[in-house]
Amino acid sequence: MPRVFTSIIWDWNGTLLDDVDICIDTINFSLEKRDLPLLTKKRYREIFTFPVIEYYKKAGFDFSQNSFDELSLEFIELYLEKLKGAVLFQQVEHILQAFEKSGYHQFILSAMEQTSLLDSVQYFKIEDYFKEIKGTSDIYGYGKLHNAKMLIKTSGIDPSRTCLIGDTLHDLEVATQLGCKCLLISAGHQSHLRLEKGHSSVARTMDYILTFCRLN
Repeated sequence: MPRVFTSIIWDWNGTLLDDVDICIDTINFSLEKRDLPLLTKKRYREIFTFPVIEYYKKAGFDFSQNSFDELSLEFIELYLEKLKGAVLFQQVEHILQAFEKSGYHQFILSAMEQTSLLDSVQYFKIEDYFKEIKGTSDIYGYGKLHNAKMLIKTSGIDPSRTCLIGDTLHDLEVATQLGCKCLLISAGHQSHLRLEKGHSSVARTMDYILTFCRLN
């Protein structure tokens, strides 16, 4: 059976890396510090979005009291301290190996700052699976569409034979703009119901990825 895709573009946070609880703990530190209501996991997955500044507004922060720059710096400093407590989702390495053995080109495209992203991927010793690992130049989480377009331009990826796998509606937006297929996994930063309202291809766990890409 001919391959449907030749390239896979992976999101990192919430797709390969299970950092949701760390993100919730970290944002709740900032909320508690300001006597604001804390986020439950359910509420977090209902409001998390890109650009991240919009999520901060929904979380209850008042930018007249603390600037978004200040809050972002506070978040990233604590988040990076906690990050080594994160784990990869189950079956990640098995799935990466399956794509590699089948000759797929794999990439990471993330809204995470580039140096922190590389450090995080290297910590799990999986960097060799990827032809390129592309993060952003800052910590503000504005999104990754520009970097996605640059990745397509410089890597020689054929969008029509590429699947972008992520965990947010922003990943779907990026895939649509690039002309890629998209599979969303709802174990990450946005809820299954929320993803399902925006896209027809949503899976609850990593198990479905190889089936979707016809490697099972």
